[in-house]
Amino acid sequence: MTFIITQSCCNDASCVAVCPVDCIHPAPDDPDFATAEMLYINPDECIDCGACVPACPVSAVHADSELPEHLSDYAQINADYFTWVGDIPFPAAPPPAGPKVQDQAAPLRVAVVGSGPSGWFVAEELAATRRADVEITVIDRLATPHGLVRHGVAPDHLGTKDSSVMFDTIARHKSTTVRLNVNVGSDVTHEELLEHHHAVVYATGAAIGRTLGIPGEDLPGSYSAAEFVTWYNGQPDYVDLAPALDHERAVIIGNGNVALDMARLLLVNTDDLHSSSDMAPHAIEALAASGIQEVVLVGRRGPEHAAFTTPELMALVNNPGIDVIVDPADLATLSDVDDSERTAGTYATSQKAALLRRVAESTPSGGKRLVLKFGLTPQALLSQEVLGEDRVAGIALAHTSDPSKVETIDAGLVLRATGYRSTAIEGVPFDEQAGRLAHDEGRVTDPATGSLVAATYATGWVKRGPTGVIGTNRTCAVETATALLDDYYEGRLPEPGGNQETFDALLTGRGVAIVDLVAWKRLDSHERAEGKALGRPRLKISDLEEQIRIGAEH
Repeated sequence: MTFIITQSCCNDASCVAVCPVDCIHPAPDDPDFATAEMLYINPDECIDCGACVPACPVSAVHADSELPEHLSDYAQINADYFTWVGDIPFPAAPPPAGPKVQDQAAPLRVAVVGSGPSGWFVAEELAATRRADVEITVIDRLATPHGLVRHGVAPDHLGTKDSSVMFDTIARHKSTTVRLNVNVGSDVTHEELLEHHHAVVYATGAAIGRTLGIPGEDLPGSYSAAEFVTWYNGQPDYVDLAPALDHERAVIIGNGNVALDMARLLLVNTDDLHSSSDMAPHAIEALAASGIQEVVLVGRRGPEHAAFTTPELMALVNNPGIDVIVDPADLATLSDVDDSERTAGTYATSQKAALLRRVAESTPSGGKRLVLKFGLTPQALLSQEVLGEDRVAGIALAHTSDPSKVETIDAGLVLRATGYRSTAIEGVPFDEQAGRLAHDEGRVTDPATGSLVAATYATGWVKRGPTGVIGTNRTCAVETATALLDDYYEGRLPEPGGNQETFDALLTGRGVAIVDLVAWKRLDSHERAEGKALGRPRLKISDLEEQIRIGAEH
């Protein structure tokens, strides 16, 4: 028997660390790690120890004898990867940790702003260091932790959401204090954080959808992925979005994994969402009444540049209730990979091309449809008047190779899955052009001058832009934590005047209703209990005041 890594792999690489025979690749030290869609287990080297199963935070590892039918393709996908890349050298020994700071008068105090994966990973790195005694305050403006795991990951990807268990373990560490419902900028300033901590690490993500800059983009019925995804995931800021779902067709601009998630949830049978998702109740109710029968996914470039991963498309192809449609003529630009270019990245490209060709040759069953289109550039959103208000009625698209050739698609809903950008943090220089914080190995810099911003660091999407998966944030966090500890060891971080007690007093004195770890666990237990009574994994509370009230109950 061997073990198989499947669709929900998040590239966290926890499995790599526990594997006694180094049979899981690409590992973080492999040159192909950054370009891999997922990790793979070599069936010829796996010794059936099972150590990778509990180590996986998203339940992506299965024994080959217990592989679910809908994931059966992954046995061959894992094996083919090692045929593709050939021999993999044994990894070099990791560099030794730096020396511990001697004669610490008080612990190194760090504020981590943002409680998504990037924030928890940097907190974990700091808490585990042997270079200093560390106290960490994890801060988030929302009353619930976990960032995009709660509000961005597709609600039917419960395996991926299981990673929150790992983050809760970090939250319970003796070095960690959790302070939710605290808004940096209004409740407390950047300067005040530094008055109570040696350093601040921003892990605030990228929560704003990029615009297309075309006419009609602001019409009702046009939304960014950032808005639509947080709506169906129950983020309090977006529960009142009320997207238009009455037309038979929706168009999604962009073809990454977020675009596929939205398409799937627009087309899936909502009966399945009750038992197999934590989608917010208001969104299930709205989707159950939806008239959408077809979703068109539009990519500006050819299929060889499609941003979705093979596992995400495969999940849709294997869904019996959805026909995935690709015009064979659109695949003419796909080419085979040369044998001399066999890497993790080209393996993913080859797998994707093979799946697209398979889809193009398949016969539709007559169900709901996902249509993949390539080589089209949005020109304008079309409108019509409904009850005295203009709203989206379609989209005009120019052929990227010949802009004079324009076609239109009728649709009542247009979603932009064209990327995210971060928001500026008051008191911290921000790179508006890049839409993120500028940095040097995690140390925040002023984009205008290139100079370092004292005792200020970044990790995750606010540092590198909206790229990578959950596991990518781990290696990103290592770089940032190492830079911070180096600066502390070299005496470059000034001593703060305050501590946790004075920081809490500052917040409560301003009337901030702090949600701590105990309060969050009350809310978490409440949501799970309410969901269990209805046969669901959890029943999300999406009202902020209700979240705070439940968390405060004794």
